[in-house]
Amino acid sequence: MKPGFISFVLDTAFRVLVPFTLVYGVYVLIFGEYGPGGGFQAGTALSVGVILSKLIQGKEKAQFNIRGSMALILAGIGTFIYAAVGFTTMIFGGKFLEYEFLPIPVHELTELHVWGILGIEIGVTICVMTTFIAIFSALTGEEGPFKDA
Repeated sequence: MKPGFISFVLDTAFRVLVPFTLVYGVYVLIFGEYGPGGGFQAGTALSVGVILSKLIQGKEKAQFNIRGSMALILAGIGTFIYAAVGFTTMIFGGKFLEYEFLPIPVHELTELHVWGILGIEIGVTICVMTTFIAIFSALTGEEGPFKDA
C-alpha cells in the first residue's frame, strides 16, 4: 500500500466525511430495529471510516489502524456475541433468539426484545465491520496470502 496522499483536498474531505460516516453507522446500529438498517448496514458504514483512513492517510498514519489479523479476531468476537445472545435464551428455556427468556431484570417484556435485538446487532456490526477491514487488508497486500506478491 502506498504512503498517504499529500493533498489538502483529500485530507479536508477525509476530516469532514469520516466523522459523519461513523456517527451515521452508530445511529443505524442503535435505531436499526425501528427503521431500515441494522447490524449489517451499521458495520459497512463503520468500516468505511477505517478503510478511508487507510486509503487517504496511509497505513502508518491512519487514525483507525486495525490490522487484518486483529480484524479477524474481532470478527470472531462479534460472532460470539451474536451466538451468546441466542444460546443464552436456549439455556433459560426458550428457543434460539426467543428474547422473552433473557435473564435481564426489566419492568416490561418488550424491553427484553429491545435488549436482545441490540445485542444481536452489536455482534453483527462488529463482525461485518472487521470482516470488511480484513478483506481490505488482504486485497491491498497489507496482510494475508498476497502480502509477498
